[in-house]
Amino acid sequence: MKTAIIIMSDPKSGSEEALGRVFNALAVAAESKQKGDEVAVVFNGAGTRWPAELTKLTHPANGLYNAVRDVVQGASCGCADVFGAKDGVEACGVPLKKDNALAGTSGLLSLRQYMVDGWKTIVF
Repeated sequence: MKTAIIIMSDPKSGSEEALGRVFNALAVAAESKQKGDEVAVVFNGAGTRWPAELTKLTHPANGLYNAVRDVVQGASCGCADVFGAKDGVEACGVPLKKDNALAGTSGLLSLRQYMVDGWKTIVF
């Protein structure tokens, strides 16, 4: 099974819901990885702010993030630009993806490509 986990929740909201979403996204990634599934984690929209938060040693999901870091495929470049997350994404070593050339942006992560390639997608 191939599962693409798309994280769009916003850590700046400061809500328990946003934390719950990212925690569950990473938990699904960890379980899928443990079961030998092909899994990809990507950050899109305001979710591009998460890598800078998750790499903080004091963040409650830091250990879980580190457990799945090898399946983090990237963050949308255009979204990171819009949400002021580009520097944080780059500092964390998460690749900026721009395989969807959209006018007026620096390029977006192509979510469609995951569907074309037969991935099941889950959005958190």
